[in-house]
Amino acid sequence: MRAKTIITLFAALTCILNSIKADCNVVTKKDWDGLEAVRVNYMARPVDLVIIQHTVSPFCKTDARCAELVRNIQNYHMDTLNLDDIGSNFYVGGNGKIYEGVGWLHVGAHTRGYNSRSIGISFIGNYNNDTPTTEQLDAVKALIKCGVDKGHLIADYHVVGHKQLIATESPGRKLYNKIRSWPQWMQDVSSLKQ
Repeated sequence: MRAKTIITLFAALTCILNSIKADCNVVTKKDWDGLEAVRVNYMARPVDLVIIQHTVSPFCKTDARCAELVRNIQNYHMDTLNLDDIGSNFYVGGNGKIYEGVGWLHVGAHTRGYNSRSIGISFIGNYNNDTPTTEQLDAVKALIKCGVDKGHLIADYHVVGHKQLIATESPGRKLYNKIRSWPQWMQDVSSLKQ
């Protein structure tokens, strides 16, 4: 009887953890054929900061191509940069789908000095050249709303562009121009600087 109870509890806990990991209509790491992390650090949640960036890779429009690019990014991060996993928490394709990176629960490796207190969302493409689609922008807004609803983000979170925190062109001029109109965008980031 006790063994059956333990198995039932283990199954229930596994279901709960999988639902947390794959919530918010995200294409899971398993679904895009991602590798498991070498090591993980858990994020203290909820956080109050969303950092928008771009991958400076080709743009993608199809499910197959977007998944391929996310795999390529993970391979580069793990094999060349020697990271424990893919860098950002989430990736958004030109197909309007969100791809799980390290997800809501784990600390990413996207913005030195801010990883343990933020969610990094990377748009697949180069947004100095590419224009973010309405589908991409709506998908990210829905992801963020879901993050608030699920307790991963605080209700009065802030959105910033990657370049506001470190010396980079990311998220690219065309994407940066879009996020600057979002009501949660934070213009003065001096209070965030360490």
